[in-house]
Amino acid sequence: MAVLEGKIWRYGDNIDTDVIIPARYLNTFDPKELASHCMVDIDPTFAKEVKAGDIMVGGRNFGCGSSREHAPVAIKASGIPVIIAESFARIFYRNGINVGLPLLEIGKDVEKIHAGDILKVDLSKGTIEDVTIGDTFQAPPLPGFIEEIAKAGGLINYVKEKK
Repeated sequence: MAVLEGKIWRYGDNIDTDVIIPARYLNTFDPKELASHCMVDIDPTFAKEVKAGDIMVGGRNFGCGSSREHAPVAIKASGIPVIIAESFARIFYRNGINVGLPLLEIGKDVEKIHAGDILKVDLSKGTIEDVTIGDTFQAPPLPGFIEEIAKAGGLINYVKEKK
């Protein structure tokens, strides 16, 4: 996969799926409609100002809460190509893979990354460079098959390509 570069949207610990896409907007599964309400309760500017290629960074236990796939779908449809966090809730991590949204865990190093910083991310190597402050961080690189799922745009597309 190519190296990704984008501006950071920074969130804290325990960002749950109901914060990512509030339940009152779950009357659709249209990705663009979900994206228009993404993060609205904690960051009303996100859906209006996010640009394709921007990167989301969270703290510990990002994506906790329900098992709804709507949350990673909303983030991906917002134009976010990767999420970096201290850690992810396991079901959110799996749902991210299923929809083709790469997720990288970097532990406590995430505390060094701030909103508005510019990051360069190499998913194949797991390297994350904060261009703004000059630091480099290492995440476990995506395993080959997960990288292939992300390239395909999600698990369903990946399975279709393999047939």
